[in-house]
Amino acid sequence: MHSRLRAALLAPVLLAWVASADLDVYVDGALSSGWENWSWNTNINFAATDLYEGLSSLSATSDAWAALSLKLEGLFNTYAGFQFDFAGDPSAVQLYFQGTTDNAQSASVPLTAFAGLSSTKFTTVIIDFNALPPSGAPLGSGAWDRLNFQALANGATYHIDNIRFLTSITIEPLFLSAEPIGNDLIAITTQGNVDLSTVKVKLNNATVAISKTTTYSPIDTPSKTITYFTLSKSFAAGSLVITAGTNTSFTYTLPAVRYGTINVSNTKSISPDIYGVNWPTSASYIQHLGVTISRWGGNAVTAYNPFGDFTNAGNDWYFENRASDGGKADDWLGWVSGAGSKTVLAVPALDWVSKDATSYSFPKSIYPNQAKFDPYNADAGNGLSANGSWVSPPPDPTRVYTPWNTTLAKKWLSGLIHKPDIVNIDNEIEIASSTHQDMHPIYPKRVVNENGLSPINYDEELKRVVDFATAAKEALPNVKVAAPSSCSWWFYWTSMVGWSDTTAHNNMDFLPWFLQQMKAKETATGKRLLDYLDIHYYFQPDTSANDAAAKALRLRMTRSLWDPGYVDESWVSDNPQNHQPNNKAVWLLPRMKQLIDQYYPGTKLSIGEWASTADGDVTGGLVTADALGIFGRYGLDGATYWATPDEKGPVGLAYWLYRGYGTYFGSKSVQVNMADYNIDNIFGLYAGVEDGKVSLVFINKNTSPLAFYISNVPTGNYFVRHFGGASGNAKWQTTTNLKANTYTVIPAYTAIFMKQA
Repeated sequence: MHSRLRAALLAPVLLAWVASADLDVYVDGALSSGWENWSWNTNINFAATDLYEGLSSLSATSDAWAALSLKLEGLFNTYAGFQFDFAGDPSAVQLYFQGTTDNAQSASVPLTAFAGLSSTKFTTVIIDFNALPPSGAPLGSGAWDRLNFQALANGATYHIDNIRFLTSITIEPLFLSAEPIGNDLIAITTQGNVDLSTVKVKLNNATVAISKTTTYSPIDTPSKTITYFTLSKSFAAGSLVITAGTNTSFTYTLPAVRYGTINVSNTKSISPDIYGVNWPTSASYIQHLGVTISRWGGNAVTAYNPFGDFTNAGNDWYFENRASDGGKADDWLGWVSGAGSKTVLAVPALDWVSKDATSYSFPKSIYPNQAKFDPYNADAGNGLSANGSWVSPPPDPTRVYTPWNTTLAKKWLSGLIHKPDIVNIDNEIEIASSTHQDMHPIYPKRVVNENGLSPINYDEELKRVVDFATAAKEALPNVKVAAPSSCSWWFYWTSMVGWSDTTAHNNMDFLPWFLQQMKAKETATGKRLLDYLDIHYYFQPDTSANDAAAKALRLRMTRSLWDPGYVDESWVSDNPQNHQPNNKAVWLLPRMKQLIDQYYPGTKLSIGEWASTADGDVTGGLVTADALGIFGRYGLDGATYWATPDEKGPVGLAYWLYRGYGTYFGSKSVQVNMADYNIDNIFGLYAGVEDGKVSLVFINKNTSPLAFYISNVPTGNYFVRHFGGASGNAKWQTTTNLKANTYTVIPAYTAIFMKQA
């Protein structure tokens, strides 16, 4: 491989495709022929002149998660790439492609993947369909016919111009990065046919010989290549200069060593169920990432009708019925378990489920003055007036739903061919009067049943959990129950009714009260109905700006999972509103375990939903890797990421780091001690052991390299894989001989896995 690259010299590579001419999408004032505007919740000016090239530009202002969406009457799958001029905040927008005939969707491309974008001037962006940023994965074959510029959580305003698909892309041979890794490796990423023989290394002004080279191209990102250069001597603090080609150099100041130790004799078991996701996409996805448990969950499962496979996403999408996104639950359970993953199935626990795939709760013909209507169904509204209040009178639930109860739940569960390992009792039902307002309205005179007089309170939530947990255990005697799946920190401690509900229950915060009541049920009946205290946890600090400060905050907020001294940098510390000790700190895992020990010993702890806050950014991947390590260290019993990480994106790479392709982090957590307590803001180290083999995960959250002497780490041969840093988001891996553990380098923004061979 090395000699072939040398022989190719530096000639540019021209990719040949079927298309014979570039395909314009938008130029100066209008969409080109064959293109349609399929945008939603977006104000568009196709002839903007406040910032433009040529005669005009397209300006767009999108609500949160809305998009400038353009559909071709034909396909663009034969083109080599995509080009556009952009002016706006890149942290507010992502791009993805769709195929409307087969519902295919590409990985999202965050515009932060492109350097130099700003709101004051146009910058040309070119995307190679052989290497979608940031992962470098190919777009792949498909019936692609739609493109979407989607705003993120805070909405977006931007200008865009000269949008076109390209027939060919010339790849310039470049040395993209060169970084020190581990004890004596230089990892060099390249594009095109470069001359690797030009690479030279100096450590503290002395030339270091290269004893070995190994080139690796990930199987699912073949456009990216990394070459590992093994040096003839180990790294040391000081200057490191790597030169390549005719005028490319990479310079580092290797820092003073920091100290730590591992104690392999002090271990505790790691639950394999912490490596879970919601809604895996395929059996190969489960196997590639090593997913151990998969959840059928989310807002739409509350209305899932298993006798027709209909559902309704409620407030997430205009209270419209539709066919179940996951298909038939029984089939889903079958293929997921067949792929080697355990399963979690959410069982509806309100009084209604969808009756068909077409009805909706707030038709314009009945409620004409609603704030918004579905851009694809102009008669379906969002149920809100312009002032934000719910429209009145409340909708007739029989227009959209059919009754649901424990008898029907038992009929469904007992008839399943494929049995779930765990059932959730619904999903975040404490906020049903918002998310599913049409089936559990807040109107005081609206009598649906004996429970439907107000937002769900302590007593109603408990009753629904008890009733449906009883039904589940009668239908499936071996199933475990996880509840109440509370949506967030606020609702761990109170209900939608508010603090008057807490007061009415002896000022006892909700989760402690819930555990106490479930223990009392077992005492009274002799049957355990709750096996897992299940919560959803979303980090509360605002990192939406995604600038340097926001990224640093994102990377240190994982301390909220374990650190009693970390005051949460969000509203949590400003307005604690609970009766718990140390209530300005989340201190999630130890806190919840203490509550379990106090109120219902023997109950396990699971987190049914959690997320990184930035799935498309490398810092989101580092947060995920850090959290997975923390879950193992602090004895969490189960966790499923919300929702489905992109297999080739930063979050998916964190799962691959620990579990990918059959190489796993150790099943027992090893004690780690660092000399510098405050290092947790910028670094994480997790150690495991299995069958006598030590595994390590190093996470550098810093913007410059870090170096460590970790005592008691065995020397010898290791399998190594990593992602992040200047080498980017891809599945990089190699083998190395750890000659000494006295100076190990971790590049900036990088996670590294090492396992004894």
